[in-house]
Amino acid sequence: MLVDPSLGVRVRGRRALPSVDLVLLSHCHEDHTAALPLFRDAPVYVHEEDLPGLLDFDGFLAIFGVEPERREEYGHFLKTTFFYEPRPDAVPFRDGDLFDLGGGVSVRVVHTPGHTRGHCALLIEPDGVLFLGDIDLTGFGPYYGDAWSDLEAFERSLELVREIEATHYVTGHHIGLLDDRAAFLDRLDRYVARIADRERRLLEYLGEPRTMDEIVAHRFVYRPHDQGAGIPKAERHSARLHLDRLQRAGQVGREGSGFLRR
Repeated sequence: MLVDPSLGVRVRGRRALPSVDLVLLSHCHEDHTAALPLFRDAPVYVHEEDLPGLLDFDGFLAIFGVEPERREEYGHFLKTTFFYEPRPDAVPFRDGDLFDLGGGVSVRVVHTPGHTRGHCALLIEPDGVLFLGDIDLTGFGPYYGDAWSDLEAFERSLELVREIEATHYVTGHHIGLLDDRAAFLDRLDRYVARIADRERRLLEYLGEPRTMDEIVAHRFVYRPHDQGAGIPKAERHSARLHLDRLQRAGQVGREGSGFLRR
């Protein structure tokens, strides 16, 4: 079994590809599928909500919410840097599905939407390994900057993984392996806190009316010096999710074309 064939797998594959008879994806993002073309003979499984991203390129772009004027540029980037190829043979799975790997080893799907609609954690038994995918516990905090991201679903997923008893916790980026539940919970608490911190700073900024363009330029997710063509889009979508929630709660209103703290 191979989980999330990344660029790193592609680099290592130049020396020797592992023998793989099953590929599982935690979600359908470019950095988790870059080496998928190297395993065309292996069946690939992804949650049913993210399946459209594997079926064709339009479905893949829909996950990100790429603006029409940027489709050609971004599409070229995804194909040349992350080697996107459709997998119309991809098989959907659902929350709670169990993959029996033999020898008493199994993988249970835990649907953890938010980062994408179909993002999943994977619980590997009997060793108690919880693969968290892009619930990556980094200091950056949760990423919910794409069209198929959902802030409140992400928050519910974070509480769900908190309740899962495991012995080992594995993230998809940077942190890697945690063998101590207390360390996992500490990192999870700090990760969750980034959401409240972003919302607090946004409210402070809305002491006077601010347009969406001003909010995006001010940045509440990325640092001012971070560079990347996709950052404005991610900031805009993230801000919109927070603003929608704050408006529903009566903490933010509209004044002309701007948003204002109440």
